[in-house]
Amino acid sequence: MSTFLWGTATAAYQIEGAAAEDGRGPSIWDTFSHTPGRVRDGHTGDVACDHYHRFAEDVALMAGLGVNAYRFSISWPRVLPAGSGAVNAKGLDFYERLVDTLLAAGIAPVPTLFHWDLPQELEDRGGWLNRDVSALFADYAAVVADRLADRVPMWITLNEPFVHMAFGYGLGVHAPGRTLLVEALPTAHHQLLGHGLAVRALRAAGAGKVLIANNHTPVWPASGHPGDQVAARAYDTLHNRLFLDPLLLGAYPDLSAYGNGMDGVRDGDLGVISTPIDGLGINYYNPTRIAAPTEDGLPFAEAPLTGYPTTAFGWPVVPDGLRELLVGLTTRYGTALPPLYVTENGCSQDDTRSPGGTVDDPARIAYLEGHLAAVERARAEGADVRGYFVWSLLDNFEWAEGYHQRFGLVHVDFATGERTPKASYHWLRDHLARLS
Repeated sequence: MSTFLWGTATAAYQIEGAAAEDGRGPSIWDTFSHTPGRVRDGHTGDVACDHYHRFAEDVALMAGLGVNAYRFSISWPRVLPAGSGAVNAKGLDFYERLVDTLLAAGIAPVPTLFHWDLPQELEDRGGWLNRDVSALFADYAAVVADRLADRVPMWITLNEPFVHMAFGYGLGVHAPGRTLLVEALPTAHHQLLGHGLAVRALRAAGAGKVLIANNHTPVWPASGHPGDQVAARAYDTLHNRLFLDPLLLGAYPDLSAYGNGMDGVRDGDLGVISTPIDGLGINYYNPTRIAAPTEDGLPFAEAPLTGYPTTAFGWPVVPDGLRELLVGLTTRYGTALPPLYVTENGCSQDDTRSPGGTVDDPARIAYLEGHLAAVERARAEGADVRGYFVWSLLDNFEWAEGYHQRFGLVHVDFATGERTPKASYHWLRDHLARLS
């Protein structure tokens, strides 16, 4: 077990709380969640799981689980309240305490530098539509690495740039709530450029391994009809290849299905973006079924994926899709593909705490068992997978769904903050013990 990373994953805005404490500045998610109608039932991340004050308790839960790695995110506005300029020492102090506590427990810290909580002041300057934010992201990476590079063995630059582009800038269902559709494409380029610049900044600071984590999906045509086949290829280009081809091959795929393609690419950009990385983070939840478009706007339409059990979110549970994805990427990119890490995989269930104080979640146990078996099948078929991180350690603020979707191995009473390990926590603990 020692060489394979077994971990759990969280994100700053979803668990930390302390939104206005110790000099933290506002992020786009503070603004978005406080805007009426944006988040279900008006929920916000102001308190969340109160991890900022209870992190030692949460590290103890991880130690009890038996994981050897923890993927968390660093809040950019906690470190640089305005996104650039003055550094908030108290913010860095918090992450230093967290890292040191993890190391003392024998758990490798794996921080993600950007998990969607862009400082609001940078959004006011255009957000990821503004090329300048790419360089400011690298400056932020350097600030964090200057404090922590000597103790952090693995870094992740960005989390799910596809989802941030599509949901935050394209469809408006996530912060910052813009509805630009294909005009959101420049946010992909600027995120990737920021990644490449951050990789160089981290390496200059003596950082260890550097990865990027994106949500990827197998794309299934709705039928053998040529229109569905063409639409599926267009969707695969947008969701998968748009973010992997420039990283691994140094070129964007054919984006003609989306109009004029990628605007704003300058000489040298792709060289920066394709700066070698030490691994690729894969966040997987389900395959995507695609049909020909039924109206103008996008060159595809999502079609229901039926015949599978679903999570509380309504997402289909398809463990073999993870095997298909990992093996498919290995085949597509060959020697250009670095080692793979499943940096997110998990499910939301309608978990309730019994009067006796237990939380039984058999569907989550089945989910984990199926997906862990899929990882093993992928490895047997040649995919170089070196880690698996469960989403999530804790029930938390699930973005536009507020506190209505519970993904955690640990149940959180959001009124009191009380943590209760679920049956899935105990199952995974026993599973990892058998591997050691």
